[in-house]
Amino acid sequence: ILPDEDSEPYQVLEPITIQELKNDCLAQIMALESELTRKNSLYKPESGRETAFLINATTSDPKDAYASIEELKELCKTSHIKVIGTAIQRRRTIDPKFVVGKGKLSSLIIQAIQKYATLLVFDRELSSSQIRSITDFVEMKVIDRTQLILDIFAGQAKSREGKFQVELAQMEYLLPRLITKNTAMSRLTGGIGGRGPGETKLEINRRRVNERINRLKKEIAKIRKQRHQQKSRRKKKDLPIISIVGYTNVGKSTLLNTLTQSKIMAANRLFATLDPSSRRLRFPKDTEVIITDTVGFIQDLPKELMEAFHATLVELSDANVILHVIDISNPRYQQQKDSVEKILKNLKLDAIPTLYVFNKIDKVNLDTFDNKWLLNQGVLVSATQKQTLKPLVEKLESMVSR
Repeated sequence: ILPDEDSEPYQVLEPITIQELKNDCLAQIMALESELTRKNSLYKPESGRETAFLINATTSDPKDAYASIEELKELCKTSHIKVIGTAIQRRRTIDPKFVVGKGKLSSLIIQAIQKYATLLVFDRELSSSQIRSITDFVEMKVIDRTQLILDIFAGQAKSREGKFQVELAQMEYLLPRLITKNTAMSRLTGGIGGRGPGETKLEINRRRVNERINRLKKEIAKIRKQRHQQKSRRKKKDLPIISIVGYTNVGKSTLLNTLTQSKIMAANRLFATLDPSSRRLRFPKDTEVIITDTVGFIQDLPKELMEAFHATLVELSDANVILHVIDISNPRYQQQKDSVEKILKNLKLDAIPTLYVFNKIDKVNLDTFDNKWLLNQGVLVSATQKQTLKPLVEKLESMVSR
């Protein structure tokens, strides 16, 4: 193993005969132990905080892989994980056992150990066979992108329904992976910050997991029935409904707060809002509407979460207008817009009148913006600056009054 300043973390020497070996083996071992002890004493990990090495394997454009890794970094930040290294490998095909291949994985493990990583995070969903192969090969905790997102959702859910939905998604994700042996499961499923279902729950047999899934579905159905009754009473008042959608962390909750002068929790992190929030909004001409915030979308949202939150998202079908908020200060705004529209299309909601709201105009130079045609398809705002919202309010009032 070589010092940090070397380009390679280790070096493999040519084999020699024992007669050629001139080193004092005992002295060399003692020197190595002394150096390892010295280096370990220099490293002081932050109390209770995981350190992660991120791995992306791609068969497509490396630009997409770099963008995906950047988003994975943001997910780690939201989950209070410190990223200490990343690796991207372009391959013809993804290795069915080790994702990046056994040799490459060996090299990455050495890099991760040298940087004192406690966690390997794969920028994709791992199959049960990949989990088994990798955790048999690696003596550290291993999670995938789906597990990370589930962990964030578990930490952010506040309502009973939100907590039930997240636990249901976690159980359905882990059920097919219960076939892996206990050592793999203990490293995969312990939850990053203790927010997952936990090792004890996940090492019970499949029958009991299925029983828990069925119980969660019944509890969620009860809560939805109650909400449906509330919605029916709201419909009797014949108030138009405006639903705010968008990629995670584009400013949906901030926009709702500024429009309605409310104090819904808004934060500069991914998935700050999981539980739908509704407020009343009165337009200048005394038209009154219900405006609702929703969970943020993300590229490749885990199917387990899509299924768990499906009923919540389908309620968007009651909307008279959908406000699609887009953060135009984000270099990936077009991909984020496309991801949201793909989900809306899958939910058969793409026929509802939609208004694009291009947010965070205070963070871009509109004179040099690269897609002025797109900006003409919607309204430009800064959700933190109330004076910029007048054109949006006027446009919304005209849309709901039709």
